[in-house]
Amino acid sequence: MPVFDVQQFRQQFAFFQQQPDWVYLDNAATMHKPQAVIDAVTQFYQQHNSNVHRGAHQLSQQATALFEHARTTVAHYLNAAHSEEIIFTSGATAALNQIAFGLMHTELKAGDRILLTQLEHHANIVPWQLHCQRHGVIIDVVPLTVERQLDMLAYEDLLALKPKVVSFSHISNVLGHIQPVAQMVALAKAAGAITVVDGAQGIVYQQPDMQLLDCDFYVFSGHKLYGPTGIGVLYGKSAWLERLTPIFAGGEMIDTVSFINTTFNKLPFRLEAGTPNIAGAIGLSAAINWLQKHNTEQIKNHKLLLLKDFYSGLNAIKAVDILSQPVHNAGIVALNVDGEHPSDVTALLNQQQIAVRGGQHCAMPLFSHLALPGAVRCSFAAYNTLDDVNRCLLALEQAVEILTA
Repeated sequence: MPVFDVQQFRQQFAFFQQQPDWVYLDNAATMHKPQAVIDAVTQFYQQHNSNVHRGAHQLSQQATALFEHARTTVAHYLNAAHSEEIIFTSGATAALNQIAFGLMHTELKAGDRILLTQLEHHANIVPWQLHCQRHGVIIDVVPLTVERQLDMLAYEDLLALKPKVVSFSHISNVLGHIQPVAQMVALAKAAGAITVVDGAQGIVYQQPDMQLLDCDFYVFSGHKLYGPTGIGVLYGKSAWLERLTPIFAGGEMIDTVSFINTTFNKLPFRLEAGTPNIAGAIGLSAAINWLQKHNTEQIKNHKLLLLKDFYSGLNAIKAVDILSQPVHNAGIVALNVDGEHPSDVTALLNQQQIAVRGGQHCAMPLFSHLALPGAVRCSFAAYNTLDDVNRCLLALEQAVEILTA
């Protein structure tokens, strides 16, 4: 297989031309946008700007066609059965809230159980919690092994309690550990559960196939797939989307309205209230089309090479505690300098123009379990280079020297 040309890939991002001195390793938070995405968004505003679905004029029809083509692009990318199974949201957080709120009013009742994992982002905890406390639904949590991987034996034991919903992340946003999603979905469905997969980090690691995975819901944010911020996707099987109570009302999600009663529109519109993020959807479509022109296996191998070199360098730095395992890792490494707060480490790296994130990464229950105040998170993308790795390692060495002197 040909070697991945990282420089050619990198040249497609204006950020690295405008900010050549920065090493950007905060990709788990958000990714940079290729010129193809920026151009698609700009072109929409310059040439087609109009609202969708409701205008009789040609501009509105053009905008509608572009917006619905974006939906079809996402549906094909996920191998959804129908384009109406793609609901545009503001991001994965909004999608998870729609699922949690929507199911709580139709499927979940007092005494039912929801199964989450110790690794979850707050967006896959708090929406469930808000309604569980109100309606008497119980949350169970899958623990971790000593290697900070999900305890699959405990998972099977908890499935025996017959949870109504099982919701988990495809990839840990803190540790980068890849979950055995196909196995977990199959086991959960065998136990009779509704299955929800948080693909916020998984969407850029691999192209998910909804027909093979067979989960009931899958969510992700566009900005973590080289797309714009403010756009996300809620994929759901049609039968389950129909059973969700909408959490927003008005606009295109309405069929008929009177002061006595309101009926809702058909899918996907019944779950898309108000003016959607039209430019964001078009930008996400452009990101997917752009990404599909590149070899995903080459990208995976390139990121594995970066990880290998990074781990090799970290192991040579005294006082660094690595939380993430190198195996089954999607390109995210959490670490700490012994006895030092992660914010101090990230501040020193920032002085060297190394962009990483420090803190609890919207995963407080995980860090409570680990008895740690947080971690420094370095997350890699296809546009990162071995020079980025070396510069980060050198900056970490210097930070260790300063903090432990």
